[in-house]
Amino acid sequence: MESKSIVQATSSNFTVGIEFSALPEGCIAGILAWTSPRDVCRMSAVSPEFLSAAESDALWENFLPADYREIIGLSSESSSHLSISSKKEVFFRLCNSPLLIDGGKKSLWLDKKSGKKCYMLAARDLTITWSDTPMYWTWISLPHSRFIEVANLNQVCWLEIKGKINTGMLSSRTNYVVFLVFQRDDRFYGLKNVPVESSVGMVGGETTKRVIYLDTPQVESSKDPDHDFGERFLHHENGISSMSGSPASLKKRIDGWYEVELGEFFSGEGEGKELEISVMEVKSGNWKSGLLIEGIEIRPKFCS
Repeated sequence: MESKSIVQATSSNFTVGIEFSALPEGCIAGILAWTSPRDVCRMSAVSPEFLSAAESDALWENFLPADYREIIGLSSESSSHLSISSKKEVFFRLCNSPLLIDGGKKSLWLDKKSGKKCYMLAARDLTITWSDTPMYWTWISLPHSRFIEVANLNQVCWLEIKGKINTGMLSSRTNYVVFLVFQRDDRFYGLKNVPVESSVGMVGGETTKRVIYLDTPQVESSKDPDHDFGERFLHHENGISSMSGSPASLKKRIDGWYEVELGEFFSGEGEGKELEISVMEVKSGNWKSGLLIEGIEIRPKFCS
């Protein structure tokens, strides 16, 4: 017997069954647009009607940022992305293949679960005290970094890293989490068991302050091959909301880098406020070395 997709609407007096094959594809796509990209992929297996609607350009354009064409246009890879005819393919290309924008100083991709924008600010886009002095910091290229250069700490006593981003670049009405992305080499010293202070907040507004450590035991990342960029990170809530609690713990990502949570913020309604991020260790008096900074990552709190 031929299987049929039926949705039931129930009231206190009667139940009505609606066969989805009787609905126009555009109507089904409109219903799916109220869900999420992940839900659409799951429901495409329900029936041929769902599968057809789940390929709709109008549906997937709904999940793309309104300014996705402008964003793609900022990248040197714009021609390859804009030449794709399917909006679904554009969406997943932006999830799986981050774009380098702003002269290679920022990386942008979409969270596969929600379609929200994610960014990484390259080390070159950050303000690192003494980074222009080769005795203290040098700039090197690493094959496993998405950026042309990373910051290599030779030796400093005063460790201070700051970053900024305009919230108008982010998805609106979204809870975001900020991470420092780094590595340690064989010369790593001066930061073992040393508390490092971080802060995240809007200019002139409330700031989240935390204590982090750059040498705590790692939490292994997922080995699931589907967890790339938007999906490759295991969510954890080890961080604290004030300087008085337990420190945020770091973990190793599948791209080989480490990350540690610096704080959280709400993006608001797209007012274009300036977000400030800082990482600082100036109290111990220790000389520090062996730290490699790839950048600062900003992604939705409940990232896939």
